[in-house]
Amino acid sequence: MKNRLLFAEPGWLWLAALSVLLLAGLIAYSANRRRAQLASFANADQLPALLANHSPTKRIVKNGLLLLALFFLGVAMARPQWGIVEEEVKRKGEDVVFLLDVSKSMLARDVQPNRLERAKLAIRDFLHRHAGGRVGLVAFAGDAFLWCPLTLDYDAFEETLGDLTPESLNVPGSDIASALFAAKSAFEKTDKRKVLIILSDGEDLEKLGIKAAGKLAEEGVIIYSVGVGSANGAQIMVPGPGGVPVPLLDDRNQPVNSALDEQTLTEIAKATGGNYRLLTTVAGGMADVGKALRTSEGKGLTQVRKLGIDRYQWPLGVAILLLVVESLLATRRRIREPQPAS
Repeated sequence: MKNRLLFAEPGWLWLAALSVLLLAGLIAYSANRRRAQLASFANADQLPALLANHSPTKRIVKNGLLLLALFFLGVAMARPQWGIVEEEVKRKGEDVVFLLDVSKSMLARDVQPNRLERAKLAIRDFLHRHAGGRVGLVAFAGDAFLWCPLTLDYDAFEETLGDLTPESLNVPGSDIASALFAAKSAFEKTDKRKVLIILSDGEDLEKLGIKAAGKLAEEGVIIYSVGVGSANGAQIMVPGPGGVPVPLLDDRNQPVNSALDEQTLTEIAKATGGNYRLLTTVAGGMADVGKALRTSEGKGLTQVRKLGIDRYQWPLGVAILLLVVESLLATRRRIREPQPAS
């Protein structure tokens, strides 16, 4: 793998091949047009005399050089790489895994547009303002799943975040303990502390979240919890016929109400040495978490990246050389003057 030839932009190879075919077609078309024009004002007997100083072989060589130059230019654009160089990248922030509650209770509208969308906006705002290290994403309801492993690709993270809905997980309910253990597994087994940020309305139907947080604290995990919703609560609105929101009904056909459980979220954070914040505005709450991360004991990390060594200079040099030779090569040939008879 170390000495394997790779292309950083392989799409250019297809474009180069297509360009060579198109240019070859254009050359053939131009040759046919020249022959047709000659035939229009000279008869067949006169053509050899008119073309006496023209070298078909040199014309073929010139066209071949031009086609080869175009091909090698495409290879250069594809950025061929051979060999590997290691580069140290210093990251100012530390790794953070977000735990996003996607249970149906997050569709309540005691915050606008609803709890789930408000939580997504808060995560995006945190990324733009405070993040500096890798980020990961766990979605949870009655079960939990790692949707985005730790990454520095914030665009991919945000795309995954935007796709999450209550339908992303098939198990209904709200199991915070499962989410905590799923998030913890996203980290490498090192002595460095592991930071989790949970955004939820605090409903923990399994009632195991606080106990799970205590176990994770023994392994160096610190949890910051952010409450989304209000103590008064609101009806849970789910998509109805035609996508129109309708109240979620219980077994007795009564609307289901959901209220923010700040006590559970506070106890989960306290069990690990973290803290709880209420998400008021989009940036509110998350800004406090960002400040806590900056002033805590977490240090910047150094990551070693392996990068391919670009070798585009070689095909580019060949392409330039071919173009120079092609420009210097004439298509005319010398005609020897007939020697006078002695």
